[in-house]
Amino acid sequence: MISVIIPTFNEEENIAQCLVSLTHQTIPRNEYEIIVVDGGSTDETCSIAGKYADKVFVQTSKKVGGARNDGIMAARGEIVATTDADCILPPTWIELIKKDFSDERVAQLYGPVYPIEEGIGNKLSLLLANTFSRIGYYSQTFYYTLGCNTAFRKSAFIKAGMYRCIDAGDDLEIALRMKDQGRVVFDGKLKVGFSMRRYEQYGTLKSLYEWVYIVSHGGETQKYSYTQKKYK
Repeated sequence: MISVIIPTFNEEENIAQCLVSLTHQTIPRNEYEIIVVDGGSTDETCSIAGKYADKVFVQTSKKVGGARNDGIMAARGEIVATTDADCILPPTWIELIKKDFSDERVAQLYGPVYPIEEGIGNKLSLLLANTFSRIGYYSQTFYYTLGCNTAFRKSAFIKAGMYRCIDAGDDLEIALRMKDQGRVVFDGKLKVGFSMRRYEQYGTLKSLYEWVYIVSHGGETQKYSYTQKKYK
């Protein structure tokens, strides 16, 4: 059993395409579960999610990291994967996760992203991000693990202390602790369709500047709105 965790907040325009992509995987549907953890949406997110997901509930922990933690603790699977409500998962996504975790030494797995929206700027932005990720992994200097495309061995994740409940950087910081539990592995074939909507709304340079600022200040902020997703 593999469990897929999706944190949400007012994602009625995006959640259906994400969940539909998860129901069209190359492994049988009874071999994985879909868990949606909602941050108190005021739109139709939960009712839409209920048509596709195995579990839909409101988070009790704080922020997006806490939503992921709540979902993982409710998961039946020993392998848990996380993605975002505005992502699209290729049909082989869960199958690749299952295959990579057949190696008992693997504690965490992650992969690259590609833009859902058209445009050369979006493609270049994520090309740079993926190159940055590969450089970090193959040089063994850092792990650019994104919450939209990562998976854990649940027992190792819990032992490592789970996600920190902060505004930004929780999905990167966790790898620093997971490497003490086993191998942190990058799989270039484990791709996820990533929405560039926030970058298009706020501008790529501004968004990156705010993200770097928040992460460098411990992941907490009252100054910027870009990374402050309104999870509980």
